[in-house]
Amino acid sequence: MAETAIVTGGSSGIGLAAARALRDRGLRVYVLSRRPYTEKGLHHICADVSDEQQCAYAVQEVLRLAGDFSLLVNCAGFGISGAIEFTELADAKKQMDVNFFGTVNLCKAVLPHFRKRGGGRIVNVSSVAAPAAIPFQAFYSASKAAINDYTAALANEVRPFGITAAAVQPGDIATGFTAAREKSAVGDDVYGGRISKSVRKMEHDEQNGMDPRTAGNYIAKIAMKRHPKPVYTIGLSYKAICVLLKLLPSRLANWAIGKLYT
Repeated sequence: MAETAIVTGGSSGIGLAAARALRDRGLRVYVLSRRPYTEKGLHHICADVSDEQQCAYAVQEVLRLAGDFSLLVNCAGFGISGAIEFTELADAKKQMDVNFFGTVNLCKAVLPHFRKRGGGRIVNVSSVAAPAAIPFQAFYSASKAAINDYTAALANEVRPFGITAAAVQPGDIATGFTAAREKSAVGDDVYGGRISKSVRKMEHDEQNGMDPRTAGNYIAKIAMKRHPKPVYTIGLSYKAICVLLKLLPSRLANWAIGKLYT
């Protein structure tokens, strides 16, 4: 019987690429997303990851249909941009509800099953924007940094049950994520045009970024590891950036990021 996986955000972008990569490795894959999606070899369940009850229902539905699953890959997420000063609190909370608490909701829903079966694997998609806090995308960076710390803590908590957890940090990926970003230029005049300039720079990098299939294959490879590290970064250049950010004095590292994006 084929191993079964759940992939959130699996109808587009990195999530879809990861779902396809896992399918091509012979896994039975259930993709979760808010909108209906149909593709040969992928099984779709509608669920909003920010809704705890919908997440719990989706996991129980996978158990009903497949009988078992041993892998969860959390890819669901979106981005907002704008100055911290002018970002509505409701928008900031929505960012955290989807990116961070969406991950939390799915992990919470699958852990009882993983403990009962004596093992399971969790991969949470973070971002290089976690160690490199991006100006005018503060809440996106904060949501991804939260995923890194959450995943590291989770890995230690569930290790005795045979459960593993790892975070994967992509950099710029050419997907529909860019067009879906919820942008606010409120206060751009006050900030001397730096809000729109920063976001244009980020979007240019994304549109010229890595093929999502490369990221999907990498995530699938990490998902199949039995003894993963707490955090992985996709791509040699981004790995080098993350190492450099650790080695540089924090003031210098933050200044360099500021120069790049403002």
